[in-house]
Parts: sequence; C-alpha cells; structure tokens
Amino acid sequence: MPPSSHNIEHQLYTMCMIQRNNEVLLLKRPNHRGFPGYIAPGGKVDFPESILQAAIREVKEETGLHVSHLIFKGLDEYVNPKENVRYMVFNYWTDSFEGELLMNPPEGELLWIPIDTALNLPMQDWFKERFPLFFEKGTFEIQRVWDKDLNKQVAMTIAHT
Repeated sequence: MPPSSHNIEHQLYTMCMIQRNNEVLLLKRPNHRGFPGYIAPGGKVDFPESILQAAIREVKEETGLHVSHLIFKGLDEYVNPKENVRYMVFNYWTDSFEGELLMNPPEGELLWIPIDTALNLPMQDWFKERFPLFFEKGTFEIQRVWDKDLNKQVAMTIAHT
C-alpha cells in the first residue's frame, strides 16, 4: 500500500533562467559545491516564503541581481518512492533584471552564455534536458522516478501545456 501523503517528505526548490538578448546567465559550479557544471541560479524555498519570493531571493543571493516579471515555465519533480521523498523544482524565466553581478559569487563563477551554444557546456543531465524547455511556448511538467537501491533514475515523463 502506498504511503499516505502525511508520511511523504516534500522539498521545494526554484530555478530562474535569466536572459539578456541571446544569452543566459549561468553559474559554473565547482565539483565541491555539488551539481558541478553549468546551471541556472536557484535553490531551496524557505518556509514560510512563497515560491516566487524564493526564486527572487535565490537569484539575488547567488548573482547580486534583482529580477522581476518572472514567468512560470514549469515543474520538474523527483520522486523517490522507497524513501517517501518528493523534490519539486519550480522553474521561471525572466529578461527583467537590474543590479551588478557579484564579484565573488558564493555558488560559482557567473557567465553570460549564448543560448545556442549553452548545451555544448558540461551540465548535469537533468538540467541539459530541462534547458530548452525554458524557451518554448507554454509550460512543462517533468516527473522523474529515482530508485535508491539502483542509484539511478528509472522513469521520466514530460508533459507540455
């Protein structure tokens, strides 16, 4: 019998793709920070802030930029049935920002990368799969099922609206 919703751990995260003309702002995360490679800014939602507030805060903390007019692009969730854990990443896109990039960002080097060459850079597989969806019309929903015993993803579905 599946666990009740009361026994499931939910963790909420955000990611924000910031676009400037034909470039996007990506973090080049070093290996020791976890999730090495290029990635968009984002992070954990702190209770009781809203998901949108968390996205704005995370961008400010990681880049120094203040973003506005965020457009919700989709949800990417990771489900681990054996551990009763669900991670939900709320994804946003914006081209509205102000401020200066941090000189010594805490999460890694900040770089403006041309959109058409970004996928040639080293990235986590899940981010590489998600990256093009930020620039498509509509929204997306991705669900990934993780098998802890096998230590790998065993299923993935992507829906577009």
